Amino acid sequence: MRILSVISVAALMLFTCSLFAQQSAQEQAVWKLEHSYWQDVQAVDLVRYRALWHPNFIGWPFMSDHPQRKDHITDWLTGYTSKGLHLKSYTILPAGSQATGNIVVTYYRLAADWATKDGHDKRETTRITHTWIRTGDGWQIVGGMSCISATDKK
Repeated sequence: MRILSVISVAALMLFTCSLFAQQSAQEQAVWKLEHSYWQDVQAVDLVRYRALWHPNFIGWPFMSDHPQRKDHITDWLTGYTSKGLHLKSYTILPAGSQATGNIVVTYYRLAADWATKDGHDKRETTRITHTWIRTGDGWQIVGGMSCISATDKK
């Protein structure tokens, strides 16, 4: 079973390499921001994290029963940290992206290892979609959605 997982990750990484070779400059810029997003989460830098979100943002995070606006964008992270969880490590596994004018949509899986306060790790794989819009200040997330991957629900 472990070998199958390694082979799957290797195949996905080869696909990812070909995916990045075909990306526009806008997509490349936004993928760098996706990495900044998770660096901010890992550092629990809520100021930098909030700056990535457009004032008119609406999205549907997996832990919410309904879509949320920007004023609730850090709720999930403060919920994790209040339980003693800290993002120990993560891997972004891009699945696709598309640029159209001043909009870029990204799709990816995030494999995250959350450290618990008792020293154990909790692995969580999430599917994430972000819609980024280019503004006068750069790129910001204007829409999004996430869900726990089916393999983590078991």
